[in-house]
Amino acid sequence: MQAIKQLDNTECASTHSLSALLKAGGDHLRLQILRVLTRDSFGVLELSHIFATKQSGMSHHLKVLANAGLVSTRREGNSIFYHRSNPLAHEEFVGVREALASAVSTLAFSEEVQGRINEIHQQRSQTSHTFFSENGSSLKEKQDLIANFDVYGSQVESFLQHRKETGGGRALEIGPGEGEFLPILASRFREVIALDNSQTMLERSRKFCLDQKIDNVEFHLADTQYCAAHNNNFNTIVINMVLHHTPSPQQIFADVSPALEADGALIVCELCHHDQDWTRQACGDLWLGFEPEELTHWAAENNLAEGQSDYFALRNGFQIQIREFLKNTDS
Repeated sequence: MQAIKQLDNTECASTHSLSALLKAGGDHLRLQILRVLTRDSFGVLELSHIFATKQSGMSHHLKVLANAGLVSTRREGNSIFYHRSNPLAHEEFVGVREALASAVSTLAFSEEVQGRINEIHQQRSQTSHTFFSENGSSLKEKQDLIANFDVYGSQVESFLQHRKETGGGRALEIGPGEGEFLPILASRFREVIALDNSQTMLERSRKFCLDQKIDNVEFHLADTQYCAAHNNNFNTIVINMVLHHTPSPQQIFADVSPALEADGALIVCELCHHDQDWTRQACGDLWLGFEPEELTHWAAENNLAEGQSDYFALRNGFQIQIREFLKNTDS
């Protein structure tokens, strides 16, 4: 009798779980929310703006999605951001979850929704632009409060040691900052592109290379949409301590993947997720680092397989992750 009762309870729990899942996916707006959260993280006020919905109504929809395990949250200081949960192999009804995720990814945004998403990205980007414009001369000192280049530069360089193509290939660095990693790339590749959407920082990188008498680096003022015109063009792309300044870190992976050659490498040096909110004001950070699993998932979504990795903690409580992601050869 006890075994039958336990079985009944298990079946009841499964029925409730499936019901919650189907309820969450049975609403037009909730499906649109899931679509928006596929490639980005947003706070409740941002989502309310995107869908022109009252905050109370948006909070209700997010609660329904969270109860069904379709969205997760991450805390950024005093703010909560939502993102779509990834189906896990051990979850109940994983097939239903995967089918829903696949179907949602095909949904198109209306022009109004896309326009509001762009507004939020522009606001985030402007916050970053303003910080770099106003603090360019003192930025290195501010960023050294977290980790200076000497802490991670040699470790990132070591990730280049086993690359198949160097002297004859092309490399791209996104957000070169003061330009300290550019000489390393310039010594290994025929041509290097330094890409930054901050005029202030791009000029600082340019001056650094001039002082070092480096002549095989080109400087481009643009964001990562630049990569769209350069498919299969780069052997190696490097992003050092940049993702936490970008409006949409997930989108960076989507932008850069097509620009890599087959078997090319994306090398990312980034902070692990932390709770030191003072970095927003002091260093212009938009995000408080990232969980390693987030980078792995964003890479996998964009045809990039995990390669070597390295993690090390700093005395001030931060942890750095250096990750290599390889372009699949069948792309």
